[in-house]
Amino acid sequence: MNYMHELIFGYYPYVALSVFLLGSLIRFERDQFTWKSQSSQFLRTANMRLASNLFHVGILLLFFGHLFGLLTPPAVYHALGLSTETKQLLAIIVGGIFGIICFIGLTMLLHRRLTDPRIQATSSRADNFILILLYVQLILGLITLPISMTHLDGANMVALASWAQHIVTFQSGAAALIADTNWIFKLHIFLGLTLFLVFPFTRLVHVWSAPVSYLGRTYQLVRKR
Repeated sequence: MNYMHELIFGYYPYVALSVFLLGSLIRFERDQFTWKSQSSQFLRTANMRLASNLFHVGILLLFFGHLFGLLTPPAVYHALGLSTETKQLLAIIVGGIFGIICFIGLTMLLHRRLTDPRIQATSSRADNFILILLYVQLILGLITLPISMTHLDGANMVALASWAQHIVTFQSGAAALIADTNWIFKLHIFLGLTLFLVFPFTRLVHVWSAPVSYLGRTYQLVRKR
């Protein structure tokens, strides 16, 4: 069990992140015509915009919340006046709100994809797989919230953040930091890493092409003849 724990939480993160980065680069270089979101909106527009907006707003804010929450050293948020306990409570509340928003949107998208015959006919196995994987991962994340409420001292949050910071800074002993963490959190971490692993082989690659410059674009002038 110690060997498996070390393998999954000590070595697997580097495998997943390496495939994530190199796989994305190789796919962009070799298969640019497959680099798209493959939207099915033209097949059925009913509730598509609402579901898509809820999902994307929720998933993006959850991602950046996890990113900054896990990688921000305690000294930084302590300097801002946040105690460990307050930061954990804030993470639970904000994560719960955006988790529910994302859950509603993803439920609508998944129901649409699995029940509409036209969309089913144009969906690949990878499309269905990634949606289901995201759905399971999101549910696991929501399950962690009531567990976190049972220990508001922030010790578990600090352990998870220390693990993530050890991984990204290539420090040894990362796996040992979460050895006593609840198995729900460990499964949530494992599926999260797996999402990075399969990322280059799915439609998720379109995230790299997010039109950030679109927000600062100049106005388009349209004149009548």
